[in-house]
Amino acid sequence: MGLRAALDRFFRHDAFGGLLLMASAVVALIVANSGLSPLYDRFLGAYLAITVNGEGLEKPAILWINDGLMAIFFFLIGLELKREILEGKLKNPRDVILPGMAAIGGMVVPALVFVAFNWGNPITIGGWAIPAATDIAFALGILALVGARAPASLKVFLLTLAILDDLGAILIIALFYTANLKVDYLFLAILPLIGLIVLNVRGTHRLAPAILFGAIMWFFVLKSGVHATLAGVITAFLIPIKDRYGKSPLHALEHGLTPYVLYLIIPIFAFANAGVVLKGLSVSDLFAPLPIGIALGLIIGKQVGVFGVSYAMVKMGLVRLPHGASWVHIYGVSCLAGIGFTMSLFIGSLSFDSPELMNQVRLGVLSGSLVSGLLGYGVLMLASNRRLAA
Repeated sequence: MGLRAALDRFFRHDAFGGLLLMASAVVALIVANSGLSPLYDRFLGAYLAITVNGEGLEKPAILWINDGLMAIFFFLIGLELKREILEGKLKNPRDVILPGMAAIGGMVVPALVFVAFNWGNPITIGGWAIPAATDIAFALGILALVGARAPASLKVFLLTLAILDDLGAILIIALFYTANLKVDYLFLAILPLIGLIVLNVRGTHRLAPAILFGAIMWFFVLKSGVHATLAGVITAFLIPIKDRYGKSPLHALEHGLTPYVLYLIIPIFAFANAGVVLKGLSVSDLFAPLPIGIALGLIIGKQVGVFGVSYAMVKMGLVRLPHGASWVHIYGVSCLAGIGFTMSLFIGSLSFDSPELMNQVRLGVLSGSLVSGLLGYGVLMLASNRRLAA
């Protein structure tokens, strides 16, 4: 195999997205704690304005990344959700029961762990949803490192769990992270929404009008106070899965957008949000209520929630384990579900404006995700080695 072919195979490997995310986080940590730190801060704080007669948007770079680029990320999540519901792993309700209930357990228990450490603290309690999220790219990337030694059904289980977890995160953002609602802008957002509905009903094969309507809706939703990433999800659900010619605009858009999201947008988000400032921190800072609530929510809460619910459902005879998977495999996946990273950092940015609190959020998310990832990889390798030896 030539060098070019080997590199192409590596870049197309499922693990590459997770490794790129990890590299982006490491670079952010290095830059935030080096002589480049002032430049890093100026970049994230630099204002970009798009206005007409004084009306428009004026935000620092960090918010353009979190509100703008992440809307594209959620747009892709929406496309994947619609495809899975209509054609894929979420089409048959029986196939959704086990990962669906595991996803619910994996959101509720981590939130309860966080609340246990932050109860009575009105400043930090608002971050309860931070450890409830799972990072699809990271979790699947680590599972891909285990390779064919893990049963194929395990990837389906983890992917379905993570997709439903993201759906839960979207609902949480919609219900609990909307402030200063401006109803006039929300009503204006209905106009491009109607345009999207008409295009979807007509089965249009042109993507440009739908993207334009989606961008206009994003602007109005952002100005309304509702988090603008929701506009990305709504737009995705109104992209036709089949047009009048029998072709799939949704499949084409998902296929074309995926590499840009995985290899550009998510690494940029990680670089912008993972820069924990270590100066002045001590080991005791990790045990402050906010970071320890996040870290243990991801490490312990996800394991108890995902594995505990799965175990109970199977023992009650309601479902069966994925084909070829053992309880050790399920435990390994429950550990991987504790990799919050992208989604946890994103919800953290919605929860807190204070740089000091966000630094604690980053500390908790990175430590919890790192331990979960290493533990999940170790458990799955152990389970796979036992499976091969059997």
